[in-house]
Amino acid sequence: MHMVKVISLSNKAYESLKTLKEAKESFSDVVLKLADKEKKKSLLEFAGLWKEMPELDKIFEGVINERHVSRDRKIDLKW
Repeated sequence: MHMVKVISLSNKAYESLKTLKEAKESFSDVVLKLADKEKKKSLLEFAGLWKEMPELDKIFEGVINERHVSRDRKIDLKW
């Protein structure tokens, strides 16, 4: 047996939800579909998010420098 909860939505939120609802679908189905979609975000949704972060260039520069330093390091493996 499913428990039923009553929620309140603004008219704008209701109309927005209604546009996502298909003919034989309940509002609960729409909400569940949206919640599931939120959990399964595509990596493409994150593309370009760091584009406008000038400090990111400094971070990447630091990573590249660290890679060069670790690559050039001499390791003595005497047993």
